[in-house]
Amino acid sequence: MSALMADPSRDQRMPVGLTVNGRQIRARVEPRTHLGDLVRDSLDLTGTHLGCEHGICGACTILLDGEPARACLTFAGACEGASVTTIEGLDDDEIAGELRAAFNREHALQCGYCTPGMLVAARDLVLRLPEPDERRIRAGLSGNLCRCTGYVGIVRAVRGVIADRRARGIPAGGQGGERGDERGGDKRGLGPVGARIGTAATAAARTPLAQPVQASAPAAAPVRAEIAPDFRPAQSFAQDFSVSHPPEAVFALFGDVAAVAACLPGAVLSGAPSSDRVEGGLEVRIGPISALFRGRARIERDEAARSGRILGAGSDAGGRSTTEGEIRYRVGPGTVPGTAKVELAVGYTLKGPLAQFGRPGLVRDLAGRLTAEFARNLEARLAGKPAPEAAPGLNPLRLLLDLLRARWAAWRGRS
Repeated sequence: MSALMADPSRDQRMPVGLTVNGRQIRARVEPRTHLGDLVRDSLDLTGTHLGCEHGICGACTILLDGEPARACLTFAGACEGASVTTIEGLDDDEIAGELRAAFNREHALQCGYCTPGMLVAARDLVLRLPEPDERRIRAGLSGNLCRCTGYVGIVRAVRGVIADRRARGIPAGGQGGERGDERGGDKRGLGPVGARIGTAATAAARTPLAQPVQASAPAAAPVRAEIAPDFRPAQSFAQDFSVSHPPEAVFALFGDVAAVAACLPGAVLSGAPSSDRVEGGLEVRIGPISALFRGRARIERDEAARSGRILGAGSDAGGRSTTEGEIRYRVGPGTVPGTAKVELAVGYTLKGPLAQFGRPGLVRDLAGRLTAEFARNLEARLAGKPAPEAAPGLNPLRLLLDLLRARWAAWRGRS
């Protein structure tokens, strides 16, 4: 027996086929491999965080056959035919989107390590609870520990989403894939989470995979090409800047998409733009993470009001980070005759790995720096100077350093 165990040539791994975020995968795992290690190390779905690895902290909470489960306590080999949804699989989920916006609004996160598991557990409560009962929300979240927030903002965010959905006439229950004992689906019978694995309820999921996919090479998600018709930004802010040229000249230049892109750091165009459509991308670098968001934008202009609207959406090459946004602008007279004031209203939603760096306050400050650089380039073009060189890409760390210097100077001034 000891000789058999010591034989390195004997592969102890076992095959397992399951569906992860809607994609069928086939992997070979050791009997001791838990689901958290599989999704993080083999599938690169690092939104699932591992904390205590004893099922206590809740940071690793995922959905297993539609029910919240601890990924650190679930053996991957026991999930044959199961449907697994990680936090990345909830990017386009309506309830998860409302919760993300509420968490930002209510300051329900700080370091963010517990947040993925907290959102999965909170989504389950939004589906189940008929009323925004604080006591039941606190009990439902008691298995998700947070060492930063004190839970007040988290509870307030969940209560707000439940109250808003019930006020809009959306009742608890009735969602596909959730527990039937409380939400109107198929009853799953007694047993722990995942007890339906191997039953008729998951027969379709157990169908042999016709085209096995290696777990170590997940397929890239398609690039988001068009903003959703019902787009609702998770964050919004306003910016304005002045240009020492008449409003008519500034607004006319805004109609030249290629010229505007040349002034915007990190912007690239894919082909010739039309008067109402443009394809291209924007390069963003945050620390060790670099992404080139590619997509499309729709352009609207009101000549009489000297205003316009740009709606766009895109994703990086791997499809792991996506963004949607709109920019509304209006060009009016400046405080000095012959000058113009440009007012901007920006709304955006950022999902994926880059979202953890996209705190609203930081985004607003960085956008201010980017706007200032864009205004300088715009001034140069309107003055007939040589077109700005291709921008090296938006580098928020460099902009952040400038921001810290400015705030330090302002603090010293107040002191």
